[in-house]
Amino acid sequence: MALLELKDVSIAYGNNIVVDDFSLTLDKGEIACLLGPSGCGKTSLLRAIAGFETIRTGEIYLNGELVSQPAKTLAPEKRHIGMVFQDFALFPHLNNADNIRFGIRHLKRAEQKKRVNELLELIGLSQMKHRYPHELSGAQQQRIALARALAPKPSLLLLDEPFSSMDVELRGELAREVRKILKHQGISAILVSHDQHEAFAMADNIGIIKDGKLQQWDTPYNLYHKPANLFVADFIGHGALIEGAVIDNNTIDTSLARLEGKVPKGCQKGCKVKVLVRPDDILHDDCSPRKALIVDRNFRGANYLYTLELEDGTRLFSLVHSHHKHEIGEQLGITLEIDDLVVFPAQDASEHQKDK
Repeated sequence: MALLELKDVSIAYGNNIVVDDFSLTLDKGEIACLLGPSGCGKTSLLRAIAGFETIRTGEIYLNGELVSQPAKTLAPEKRHIGMVFQDFALFPHLNNADNIRFGIRHLKRAEQKKRVNELLELIGLSQMKHRYPHELSGAQQQRIALARALAPKPSLLLLDEPFSSMDVELRGELAREVRKILKHQGISAILVSHDQHEAFAMADNIGIIKDGKLQQWDTPYNLYHKPANLFVADFIGHGALIEGAVIDNNTIDTSLARLEGKVPKGCQKGCKVKVLVRPDDILHDDCSPRKALIVDRNFRGANYLYTLELEDGTRLFSLVHSHHKHEIGEQLGITLEIDDLVVFPAQDASEHQKDK
């Protein structure tokens, strides 16, 4: 039995539909992420799962129990769900131990103490138990908020943009740390985010959302290497769409090279397509006879991201180790290593550009 199941869920505010015909399944012990741009409906979904938002159509099940439908919504406090908010929502007048204890005050005092100490040790803040939230860093406050949500041992934890106030490097570090803690506790979770790196660091499966509709529910690897449509391909990672023409069922001709891979269904010989080329598909090789002009360079610490231009004006990207520094205007030797060919009909690409 799945821990959480959403069946054809729609959410609307008046006549404005923010989530449309949305379905997903979350297994016990799984960590998932709802990922998409601002205003796509992901927070409304999280609130509906928690019981704070009513749904217009569909059903939501928790541990096989129907908890939401248009005519019935089980109260949030009866769902055994924990929540971690964007602003932490810690009580400033309570010390850290008492903040964690807040949701388990119904337990015997000895049980409360044992659970609080266990969680403080788990998050690495045992020495901070008698301090107050204002005496902690943002990352430490986030750990206390997580421990407080975990204290009652919820069957599901919901995290609403919990790392958004932190810098990029700290977000990734905290996401990995929170994942480790959740896995250790065996608690399922759903993270809402607009940051794909944060999502990749934490989630087993990710749902990409656009305008309230689920575009793809998959592993981070498949989202990057096997995107279901152009929106997912464009939203996840970095890459270029280059023009191509179908030669046969397994061959596409491009200005970069003749590529072999699966051709979109219905595309016959001569059909115009767009091929997704990621920066890690283009390898730097000084000995290669194939060259491309460097038109831009972006230093990323361990790597340079080079923007390259082919003779016909086609632009693509290459990620190169930063020890190999090349100047704008130089010709860069390149080789191809495209293991997963991602191809879309050119018409779809044109429609996607209009939507943007």
